[in-house]
Amino acid sequence: MTRSDIVAGVSVAGLLLPEAVAYASIAGLEPARAIVAAIAGCLAYAVFGRSRFAIVSPTSSSAAILAAALAAMPGDAALRATLATVAVAFAGILFLIAAALRLGALTSFIARPVLRGFALGLAITIILRQLPAITGVEIGGGNLLKLIGGIFGNIGEWHGASVATGLIALTLLLALRRIRGMPAAFVVLALGVAASLLCDLPAHGVKTVGEIVIAPHLPSIPDLTFGQASRLAQLVVPLALILFAESWGTMRALALRHGDTIDPDRELAAIGVSNLAAALVQGMPVGAGFSAGSASESAGSGSRWTSVFAGLALAALAWLGRPAIAHLPDAVLAAVVIAALTHALSPAPFAHLWKIGRDEIVAFAAAASVLAFGVLDGMLVAIGLSLAALIQRMAAPYVAALGQLDGGHDFVDLARHPEAKAVPGVTILRPAQPLFFGNAERVFGTVERRLGGDRALVLSLEESSDFDSTALDCLIEFDGKLKRGGIRLQLARVHDHIRDLFRRAGQETLIARSSFSVADAVMTIRGNGNAGMSALSPSNPDHGPAPDADDRRPA
Repeated sequence: MTRSDIVAGVSVAGLLLPEAVAYASIAGLEPARAIVAAIAGCLAYAVFGRSRFAIVSPTSSSAAILAAALAAMPGDAALRATLATVAVAFAGILFLIAAALRLGALTSFIARPVLRGFALGLAITIILRQLPAITGVEIGGGNLLKLIGGIFGNIGEWHGASVATGLIALTLLLALRRIRGMPAAFVVLALGVAASLLCDLPAHGVKTVGEIVIAPHLPSIPDLTFGQASRLAQLVVPLALILFAESWGTMRALALRHGDTIDPDRELAAIGVSNLAAALVQGMPVGAGFSAGSASESAGSGSRWTSVFAGLALAALAWLGRPAIAHLPDAVLAAVVIAALTHALSPAPFAHLWKIGRDEIVAFAAAASVLAFGVLDGMLVAIGLSLAALIQRMAAPYVAALGQLDGGHDFVDLARHPEAKAVPGVTILRPAQPLFFGNAERVFGTVERRLGGDRALVLSLEESSDFDSTALDCLIEFDGKLKRGGIRLQLARVHDHIRDLFRRAGQETLIARSSFSVADAVMTIRGNGNAGMSALSPSNPDHGPAPDADDRRPA
């Protein structure tokens, strides 16, 4: 625990309060439910979680999904409140089940460029949804296109005093956060309350938060029928998915930025416990929201103590400052949220991907998918694109022709190393991707076409640590075809798993023609009697990868 954790916690509390009010409105619930959920989520996560930046509290996406779930089960206000509590508890239980089943490994299918695109798309989404509070233009439900059209298509209806209030607050926030150790959000909130009282902003049409009633409730057993509970459980699945997508995307993006290590299964369990804690205080669903996490990062959080101080500061602020909070302008609340997300708009990660020429399309597609389809559907689309790009690369791998380097033991790609020399009478090839059912037939067809007039082939399998049954069948069929054509095949860099597979398949002849190095394979296929190969020795195999083992240039 350091002073920076205390300052960061107070700063984050200044953000959590306006977010809680806004997100409760999205869900159609009392602001108090979001506030107590944020307090419970922060404290519970600090005990069970491991991310030093994650702030577990209500999020905009989960609030929207909860609103949709409650709308699907009509009832009076009392039933709606009960259903909300049970939904939060169900979400917590789903997270704990996922952690017990170690489903966190599924996060490995979310590539880093997808996370970067997700973070950008989510930041833009949240910022745009704050604009109605600043402009004073009421926009009904709908997607971002409808929101943008409604706001910028009605510029003449913008409320000048609200716009001025929001812009002044945003300018102050961006200026104050440059001062290290300054709880910028808290200071601006205090100034917003003072300006509202001194200038009588409500009299000028500037909307304020209004009175917040926080009445502690003891945990109780909800009175639901089995049919209601089972229907609600089905509706909670997308809620849990959206919390998982947003929370893991936030945690992983912030961890990557700072070189931190987090365990997805541990984080699943921590979010599950946090939601159960939120249900006990009759709150809203909670997750690691991107705006709160970004605020924690920019405020200099050094440990999970930031989450503790954020929860405690929010409790004190909400309980002791309720009379003052009632006068807080909505435009100031929106400015606090926007300021917390501005640094997430940096183009640097995308410029890096563009520079290296890898995955830039996937990253931009992830951002565009979140903007076009929403957080959950956008994440699923982006993951699908990421997997499709991987399959496309693996389905049509580059097959490198290898040559001997400086008459020694190393064999490298002739296209990348013109100083290397081809071995007369022997074609030496290496697929640049692992062989599997999606590319095996195509690879062996390419290898056959590259043989030319040589009667001997060395095929390096260094990229394949194992084979599936299709790849094995294709290799056996290819070997048989070469034999019928009078061409000798020698395999190089054959891993032990593949040798074991050959043995189980009864392919002892393939084992006999498998070498640990390309040099050994060439010596074997040439009968150890070729000049220029005298420096090679079976006792000195090249167990390390070839210098250009990762080359992916098209043939």
